[in-house]
Amino acid sequence: MVSITTWNINSVRLRMPIVERFLEQHAPDVLCLQEIKCQEHQFPFEAFARLGYEHTAVHGQKGYHGVATVSRIPLTEFSRHDWQDNGEARHVGVELHGAGKGMIVENVYIPAGGDEPNREINPKFGQKLDFFERMTRWADKIDRPTLITGDFNVAPLESDVWNHKQLLKVVSHTPVEVETLQRFKDAHGWTDIGREHIRDPERYFSWWSYRAKDWRKGDRGRRLDHMWASPDLAGQAVRHHVFEEARDWEKPSDHIPLTTEFDL
Repeated sequence: MVSITTWNINSVRLRMPIVERFLEQHAPDVLCLQEIKCQEHQFPFEAFARLGYEHTAVHGQKGYHGVATVSRIPLTEFSRHDWQDNGEARHVGVELHGAGKGMIVENVYIPAGGDEPNREINPKFGQKLDFFERMTRWADKIDRPTLITGDFNVAPLESDVWNHKQLLKVVSHTPVEVETLQRFKDAHGWTDIGREHIRDPERYFSWWSYRAKDWRKGDRGRRLDHMWASPDLAGQAVRHHVFEEARDWEKPSDHIPLTTEFDL
């Protein structure tokens, strides 16, 4: 059994106390972090090693973005794609050895896309759509059992957002983003692991804005974080966990961890 967690941590150094808490309580084999917001030499390698996560692949940059995969299982860095086409640190892929031998885990942080869902007046939105198109061309050529996971910054289903009608023109839930994400899904026949285990139309969120005074009471969530598996790998996903309680921890990220267990 191999367990893999994804979590947009929104600054790994600032939130290391809750990362430690999560790893001590749940101990996944692999943890994929997004938005680490540090350069590689600033990453808290020693803190992870003390917790048993000695194998790492870190792609960081100063102050923004950045992804890291830490593991109790041996791994080797497999890929770094610049799907943003501007040098930002938004992806790292690893190949697992030992218990997860041969499995590829792609860790990605897709751009949020700004506030206006119109590429003519908002270049950031165009960058987001282009990022997905580059990923789609890449996915068309995958020939290994692969899990792609991370912050996709798109909530595709009506039950992935607190109010479908109110968010139709809000970046992350617009029809053009949903269609673009679907093309990426079709390119490799990905299985949306979360929605295999938490079936639509059941509510399923992974992000709540910091603006809400009481995130639970308002529950204005969106499912921006995803775990998608190759067709052959998807059948081996036996359990999926959503850790909403982490949104209540001290100095939380606005995202929560998601974990999938694979019977490999």
